[in-house]
Amino acid sequence: MNKLTKQLLPFCSLIFIISLWTFLRPDTFLTAQNFLNVLRRSSVNGIMAAGMTFIIISAGIDLSVGSMMALCGMSGALVMLLASGGAWTTILTTGAVELTAGGMLLGVLAGVVAGALCGALNGGLITRLKLAPFIVTLGTMSIFRGICYLLNDNKPFAVSAFRWFDNFSVLGVPLEVLLLILVFALAGILLKYTPFGRYTYAIGSNPETSFHAGINVNRVLLAIYMFAGALTGLAGMIATSRASSAQPTAGISLELDVIAAVIIGGASPAGGRGSLTGTAIGTLLVGFLRNGLTILGVSTNFQLVVIGVIIIAAVTADQLATRRRA
Repeated sequence: MNKLTKQLLPFCSLIFIISLWTFLRPDTFLTAQNFLNVLRRSSVNGIMAAGMTFIIISAGIDLSVGSMMALCGMSGALVMLLASGGAWTTILTTGAVELTAGGMLLGVLAGVVAGALCGALNGGLITRLKLAPFIVTLGTMSIFRGICYLLNDNKPFAVSAFRWFDNFSVLGVPLEVLLLILVFALAGILLKYTPFGRYTYAIGSNPETSFHAGINVNRVLLAIYMFAGALTGLAGMIATSRASSAQPTAGISLELDVIAAVIIGGASPAGGRGSLTGTAIGTLLVGFLRNGLTILGVSTNFQLVVIGVIIIAAVTADQLATRRRA
């Protein structure tokens, strides 16, 4: 598999999936409203996948993003309720608090900051204790989810007035879709045209060589995980706005779709390769794949099987291409 073929494969796969669902369900699938719904549903996954792209290019992994997203949503919603004048006992019982604009703004900022702090925890454990990213994030996945359950005794925080990301639109384009486009544009510039992006590729290719070349590997890795965490926090607030509540069970198994989008988009699990363009295509491919299977009446459980098979196929193709180059 040459480089051009490998780059075109995700795009061709996306076109194939769209064509297949168009052929099978043209009346339901091939509508502007359905395509807009796919983009809206892909906004949370896509924003998280943008951050995951940096992690995987650096030869890392983050299995905690689903739990992290839920924790950021819970943290942001709690700050909203408190900043709007809600008493702690009221929040934990009825949750009937009238939200203010300032409270909601503080809540969104708190959600993003909470994500950055969670990312800092992951990055700090990986760099300072020299632990494998898989092990660290497997552990924090459980920690973050447990905190979500403890915050409100396994109950959600109701923030019914917080509909900023779900209701607002510009020229008919929902705010969450615009944010998805903006995140990918800024992350793409960061990855391709800044020293931070070049250091990310260098560390993923060979961390020892990067260190001897003068790159502060630990600092860059910490920044990568914090950046990805902040984007996960933003995604968590979008999900909270969409559901009008912060659910402690939000994001369960979401890491599968996020990692799949990055791997399908051409990023190598071994590090050193990947792009935001590929991740965008991978995100849309997973979104349209799930959308078409849902329209066909395929169960969510079977959809997980399909996504898992695609991940294995994408990694297998990457390994075969690497062996041929070697």
